[in-house]
Amino acid sequence: MINNNYERAQTLIEALPYIRKFAGKIVVIKYGGNAMISPELFGAVMDDIILLQLVGIHAVLVHGGGPEINDMLDRLGMESRFINGLRYTDKETMSIAQSVLCGKVNKDLVSTIARKGGCAIGLCGLDGKLFEAKRLDKGDGQDYGYVGDITAVNPSVVLQAIDNGRIPVVATVAYGVDYETSYNVNADTAAARLAVALGAEKLILLTNTRGVLRVRGDESTLIKDIESGEIPDLVANNIIAGGMLPKIECCADAIAGGVNRTHILDGRIPHSILIEMLTNEGAGTMIH
Repeated sequence: MINNNYERAQTLIEALPYIRKFAGKIVVIKYGGNAMISPELFGAVMDDIILLQLVGIHAVLVHGGGPEINDMLDRLGMESRFINGLRYTDKETMSIAQSVLCGKVNKDLVSTIARKGGCAIGLCGLDGKLFEAKRLDKGDGQDYGYVGDITAVNPSVVLQAIDNGRIPVVATVAYGVDYETSYNVNADTAAARLAVALGAEKLILLTNTRGVLRVRGDESTLIKDIESGEIPDLVANNIIAGGMLPKIECCADAIAGGVNRTHILDGRIPHSILIEMLTNEGAGTMIH
């Protein structure tokens, strides 16, 4: 028992310099993947965010909700269709996505944080025109429907929530500036753009992978630290490829916009956020 207590004390002592360093700073966390589906991981993420708030670190949670949207479409007998990795979003699908993301998913997260002793407020990109967007045109001749390309971020509503002691929980639906519509926007991109607009200290993307691997499929080859200048060579050598590429691009964009550190964390590891932020060990790949 004495040894266990000593180890707990050592863990707290190890966390102290990180708490001092990040107290009063903003950390934007994009939440999705297995961490959103598994009850154990879901609870661990909420505990991590509440603890950060309690020690004075301002966590902003940005979430998607792909599995929940798929489930609702299945219930309604509608097909989930993807083009180049993006969900094709017609008018009816957009209405469902908005209901699921801004309604059920967002409010479930807010209520869970409250039940665990935290204080959160649910927001979406429509509130205060937080995310403004136009219809996505990638120049590839594809019609993605009501998928949006973010044109502006107006963070005042998030900053007000932080000033009032709340944890902002943000659903990634955007206000259309080219049509009278809402747009579905990529959650990684939204989190990166919001981190820049908030002057965040860190951007954290929770994923279903260990991080960037030098040898695909071999988790022992995790690259723990990447300088942004190394990214082109890693892409050219096919080390950064597939689904990891757009995440790295979001991290690079955030760094270019002034965010000091970005992290791709393994959301399958319980408390990976605390491990990354408050210990010497880290839990994924840091891009800086």
